[in-house]
Amino acid sequence: QVQLVESGGGLVQPGGSLRLSCAASRSGFLINAMGWYRQAPGKERELVAHITNGGSTNYADFVKGRFTISRDNAKNTVYLQMNSLEPEDTAVYYCNAVARRIGYTSTVGYWGQGTQVTVSS
Repeated sequence: QVQLVESGGGLVQPGGSLRLSCAASRSGFLINAMGWYRQAPGKERELVAHITNGGSTNYADFVKGRFTISRDNAKNTVYLQMNSLEPEDTAVYYCNAVARRIGYTSTVGYWGQGTQVTVSS
């Protein structure tokens, strides 16, 4: 199993910054891509940013230039540095990992429990 534990959410004023972390425990599994999604009240969950184990990144248009995703493969941890936060960024942020059991080719997606980010004055 792969377990993901997020941290770093909270309340911040518009224009402020937060850094989210997601630590993965992966006994018997290899993690391919990791990413961050978010879900605001009444809206569907959406991709925020994505990073492969080779370091290739992909961002949603609404965060380009403001958010940066990074990964420490040795620590099995992915980060999301969020700058210039706006009230529209308020949501529960979820960590996602795509992993496969060692010796197998099929992959499975795993989710963290989510961390609340609130941007408000």
